[in-house]
Amino acid sequence: MAQDSRVRAGANLDGPFIESGNNSGLSGRPFLMLGTEADHSPGSEDRTWDSAWKKLDGWKRWAAVAGADHFAFTDLAPLAGQLGADDPKGLPGKRAAEITRDYVGAFFDKQLRGKDAPLLDGQDKDNPEVTFQHSATRDVRADSGTSSRP
Repeated sequence: MAQDSRVRAGANLDGPFIESGNNSGLSGRPFLMLGTEADHSPGSEDRTWDSAWKKLDGWKRWAAVAGADHFAFTDLAPLAGQLGADDPKGLPGKRAAEITRDYVGAFFDKQLRGKDAPLLDGQDKDNPEVTFQHSATRDVRADSGTSSRP
C-alpha cells in the first residue's frame, strides 16, 4: 500500500509493520489495525504498531481481540476448530473467523463502498472480545466536512 497509490484502503491483521520511509503516512488513505490483545495493544512487545499509528494520517482504527492468538486471523483457526483442536484457553476458531470477517468486511464496505459501518464506531455489545485502542481518532467525513470522535 505504501508503494502503490492505487491501493485505496488497507488493513493489518496481527502482523508487524515494515518501515516504509516517507510513504508511511499512506497519503491520507484509510487503515484498519486488527490484532491480538496480548501482542498488539499500545505499549506491547511489537512497537511497530505504536509507531505506525502515529504516522497514519487518514481514517484509522486500532482494535485488539481478547483471547485471540496470531492464527485467529487466518484460515487455520476455524479449520482447527472444525477438527476439535481449538485452544481451550483461547478464542474458538469459529468465533475468531466471525470477528475477522465482520470487522474487516465493515472496514472495506465503509471505505470502498461508502456503506455505513457502526461496528467501527467503538465498543459493540455483540463483540465484547474487541476493544478499540484509541478512541480519540479524528475522522474527516468527506461528504459533510464534519469530524467525529468515536
